[in-house]
Amino acid sequence: MSSTFTSVACAARSTKASRRRCCRRSATRGIVYVRLRNVVRTSAFRLILLYTVVFALSVSLLLSFIYWRTVALIDRQARETIESEIRSLAEQYQLRGLLGVAEVMDQRVKQPGNSDHVYLLASPSKLPLAGNLEAWPDTLDDDTGWIPLTVVKSDEGQLIPHTNLARTLILPGGFYLLVGRDMHERGKFRRIVLEALAWSSAGGVLLSLIGGIVVSRRMLRRVETVALTARRIVAGDLTQRVRGNGSGDEFDRLADILNAMLDRIERLMAGMRLATDSLAHDLRRPLTRLRSRVELALLQPAAAVEDREALADVLHQADAALLMFDNLLKIAMAESGPMASELRRLDLTMLTRNAAELYEPVAEESGIDFIFEASAPAMILGQPELLAQSVANLLDNAVKYTPSGGRIVVSVTATATTATLSVADSGPGVPAADRERVLERFVRLDECRSSPGSGLGLALVAAVARLHDAQLTVDDNAPGLRVTMTFTIIRPEAARADDRQAAALTADEWLRIPE
Repeated sequence: MSSTFTSVACAARSTKASRRRCCRRSATRGIVYVRLRNVVRTSAFRLILLYTVVFALSVSLLLSFIYWRTVALIDRQARETIESEIRSLAEQYQLRGLLGVAEVMDQRVKQPGNSDHVYLLASPSKLPLAGNLEAWPDTLDDDTGWIPLTVVKSDEGQLIPHTNLARTLILPGGFYLLVGRDMHERGKFRRIVLEALAWSSAGGVLLSLIGGIVVSRRMLRRVETVALTARRIVAGDLTQRVRGNGSGDEFDRLADILNAMLDRIERLMAGMRLATDSLAHDLRRPLTRLRSRVELALLQPAAAVEDREALADVLHQADAALLMFDNLLKIAMAESGPMASELRRLDLTMLTRNAAELYEPVAEESGIDFIFEASAPAMILGQPELLAQSVANLLDNAVKYTPSGGRIVVSVTATATTATLSVADSGPGVPAADRERVLERFVRLDECRSSPGSGLGLALVAAVARLHDAQLTVDDNAPGLRVTMTFTIIRPEAARADDRQAAALTADEWLRIPE
């Protein structure tokens, strides 16, 4: 009984194992089928398939041309040889008569390596007189005397009919002369060339298809990498990037463009998240103070002067909140990019001079030496409002953090290809480790917490620099801070008068000077 149970269990295990092997083979075949189907459906494979057809046709035409030219050459050489021999025999007939022709024929028939030649001298009644042909052929010749001739020969014990090309000639006295040549080797050559043509075409098509599958698979793998990265990004992982193989091909260039686009999208999304998170925290304090001051103004009996002071404080807090919102909107507009119609040719020198004229009195009131330097007009293509606001932010920071008795130097220099705006102050400056971080939103260093501001000034400058493809650098002025923006310049003669007028900004329109 136990042996019966054991045999049944072994049979069950064997059946399960065979089923697993069958499932694995089916799964493997399914995977191979899916991959092959994906390769066949790619544009690269279809392009290579078209190239394969063109290649096969080209090879076939080339080999056919070679075959035709070679066969024609063999036929021409054979005809020339036969013509030469029959003329030689005719000359022998004129010189030596029938005996001389018969003697020459016997010598040529017995000559080694001349077995593929056919000779026959016949009487006027076409009876054989000399040569290696037993009877005069019944085939009628054409007007030139050429006839096809079939001769049965023994090859390795087998009788095989050989096709010959022969030329006939009627000698004086009514005698018949025939000279021919075996064309069996020509037929072998034809078969060899035809086989080579077929195998070469088949091999070329097969190699092209294999190459097409390999190349298509490689391209499909690169496309699948991009698609997989895109799916992960769609799923919410914005840190994913398309990897290149370092070859510098079109896929690597596409990966660089996609990665740059993803960097910008991630920066925009991070800025949006940071803005929404920071607004709740940074706007809570001024709004809370605003609410508290309004409640105090309403609940406590006070004189008219006190009421005005409370309302003035309320207005100041409201202005701070509105200014923060305004800066956030400008940063969003700069990072989203303006329409082409909003870009104008403007003079960076004139724009900076207008901003400097507004801030110079403020600097003098604070006891700061304010210097503006400009060599010549610097025409660039840009968005006037955002550029004016960024210049105003740089000047505002310089005035705010430069102590009394300090110095601010604003300069605009132009070369043949670039225009550079520089704002340098003699304030406390920014540590080297924080110079990249201060360009982010809502970043304020510890030593600046006591001064008014929201940490959006330099963030707007950085956004405007990215918008105009300008190079923004934050360097040490020893002492103080130097911020430089370098733009690509355009020819001054290309600027129009209305663009110069658009660059002449007023404080009421585009600039807001904090109190």
